[in-house]
Amino acid sequence: MKIQKTRRASARYLLPGIAFAIVALVGLWLPLQAHAQSTVRPPENATTSIAPPGPALQGGVQGTQSDAEIWHDIRLGETGNVSIPNRSAGQMIQSQGEDWRLYRNGATHDYLGYAMLATIVLLALFFAIRGRIKVEHGLSGVKIKRFSTLERMSHWLMALSFITLGISGLNITFGRSLVLPLVGKDVFGPMSGFLKATHNYTAFAFMLGLALAFVLWIVHNIPDRTDLNWVAKGGGLFSKSSHPPAKKFNAGQKVIFWGVMVLGLSLSVSGWTLLFPFEHSLFTDTFVLFGNMGIDVPAILGLPEPPYSAIQEQQFNSAWHGIIAVVMICLILAHIYIGTIGMQGAFDAMGSGEVDLNWAKEHHSLWVEEVMAKKTDGAAAAPAE
Repeated sequence: MKIQKTRRASARYLLPGIAFAIVALVGLWLPLQAHAQSTVRPPENATTSIAPPGPALQGGVQGTQSDAEIWHDIRLGETGNVSIPNRSAGQMIQSQGEDWRLYRNGATHDYLGYAMLATIVLLALFFAIRGRIKVEHGLSGVKIKRFSTLERMSHWLMALSFITLGISGLNITFGRSLVLPLVGKDVFGPMSGFLKATHNYTAFAFMLGLALAFVLWIVHNIPDRTDLNWVAKGGGLFSKSSHPPAKKFNAGQKVIFWGVMVLGLSLSVSGWTLLFPFEHSLFTDTFVLFGNMGIDVPAILGLPEPPYSAIQEQQFNSAWHGIIAVVMICLILAHIYIGTIGMQGAFDAMGSGEVDLNWAKEHHSLWVEEVMAKKTDGAAAAPAE
């Protein structure tokens, strides 16, 4: 009786087990067959015909080239033909992504950080050696109007938006290695998402401020002979002797102006292509233009020759955007230093718009003479009561 009961129990569990095994084998066999058919014999109207370097295809047979060689060429980014409008779909593997990651996290990434750190160290050393540049004859207590409300508004619009862009952009570049270990993933994730969105929308405010500053100050930033004298004397920054004469903007400020305009324009253009990706061929067009002028930029930089794919354009834009941003940050750090702790009375120009008369005479004597002459002419032209 016990043996019969045992056999019945075994049969009760054995039969469902056999059925389950059969179903499982069939379930595995069918997907494998479908996968084999889809990879070995795809429909003719949806396949890519890849012809990697090597023996030519004859009658649909690949000469003596092995599968390993074919996949090696595919791995290097060989592009085949597709029947759909999106020609980039013919590239099964985009190998430049690995090169991009190596660049993104490699030596260039470190050099950008070193450049900013070196700028801060040099400014600190300069301040320790030179000290704060004070008004030699002391503050007079008499104010002179230097910048209008519109000028200061455009400056602060550009400045505050750039600071916001700088902080959010640096988090994109260095946040994972510097900020993430400090705040943890739970904080870093939402914070980075917020900063990324802030970066995208603040970019338009920066472009507006940049355009306003260019229109308002271009006339005052044309280089002239006085700039040569200012540069020859170092602008009085390295000695405590009298400062060389200058107009509304001296040579150093003109360098800042043109640096901000050129770098800011480059940042805006590259940033625009990142905001609206895969719609522009900026680097291809630029390198072709230089090539027509006899300058082979890709050969100089060790880059592949154009034309570039859409993803390559985005990678170049991202790299260029990051490099130019760091260069501009270093330039603005020097500007902030001079405008705050580096020089007495300099912040008032963009703070209240009025500066001390003695400060103006020492740093912009030619401009003060022009202002005083206009006031004298205006007073003489006013009718007597």
